[in-house]
Amino acid sequence: MATKKTANVVQTPATGRRKSSVARVRLVDGNGKITINKRDIDEYFGLETLKQIVRQPLEITETLNKYDVFVNVKGGGISGQAGSIRHGIARALVKISDEFKNPLKTAGLLTRDPRMKERKKYGLHKARKAVQFSKR
Repeated sequence: MATKKTANVVQTPATGRRKSSVARVRLVDGNGKITINKRDIDEYFGLETLKQIVRQPLEITETLNKYDVFVNVKGGGISGQAGSIRHGIARALVKISDEFKNPLKTAGLLTRDPRMKERKKYGLHKARKAVQFSKR
């Protein structure tokens, strides 16, 4: 089984990824507290839209006040981190119950966003930015 029982507490781990960010998510029965890197969600994310992105899978499955979420996230910026946390929470919810899979899949939360930064090419300033063309 995917869940882990330690000291009479059932934890459901999952991993979420977005851009270069990786989030390790644990869902525990509780009252809806979200902790990211040992800080509260309101302290970690300043923008309300990022908090909404993180809470989206819990709102879709109507489990917002049923689980406590503990997240350890590394890499990327705050937008990529919010997306990776959302992906991880969605995957953990599917591990808990298969009935959550259909609404999360139709919302597109179980699909890993494949868009990554394009690598820099030699002879160019960035991935596609080149020196200005001069005819003479």
